[in-house]
Amino acid sequence: MFKLYSEQNVKELVLRLKGEYEEALRRAREEGAALKEENTVLRGKLSLLEGERAEVSEALVRAVKEGERIREENEKSLENERKELRLLIEKCRLLLESLNRKYPDGEDVRALRAFTEGLGGTPAPAPAAESGFDMEEVLSPKQPLDLAKLCKELGLMEGDE
Repeated sequence: MFKLYSEQNVKELVLRLKGEYEEALRRAREEGAALKEENTVLRGKLSLLEGERAEVSEALVRAVKEGERIREENEKSLENERKELRLLIEKCRLLLESLNRKYPDGEDVRALRAFTEGLGGTPAPAPAAESGFDMEEVLSPKQPLDLAKLCKELGLMEGDE
C-alpha cells in the first residue's frame, strides 16, 4: 500500500486536532461557567421575588380580614342605629299618646303625630295631618339636615320668623 500520510503530517494533524479540541473544551467550560453564574444570579432574583410574593399574599390576606372586620363593624353599627331609631319612634309614640290625652285637639299634637308617623311609628288613633315629612330625605339627605328648621316646619319649635 501506498503511504498517504507521512509521520510528520500525522503529528501535525494530531497537534491541530488536539488544539481544536482544547479550544472547544475551553469554550465549553467558559460557557458552562457563564451559565452557572447566570443561574446563581437568577436563583437570587427568584428568591427575592418569592419573598415579595409571600409578602403580597400576606398583605392580601390581611386586607381581606380587615375588610371582613369593617363589614362586621358596619353591620353592627347599622343594627345599633336601627335599634336607636326604633327607640326614638317608641319614645315619640309614647309622648304622642301622653300629649294626645292632655291636648286631644292641639296643633302641636297633630304635628308630632305626623312626625311620628313619618318615622314609621304606630299611628295614634286621631287622624294625621299631611306633614310633607320625607323619611328617606332624613335617612339619606342630599344636603346637610337642619334640625331646627325641620322642627319649626313640624311646629315642634317656635321660631323667629
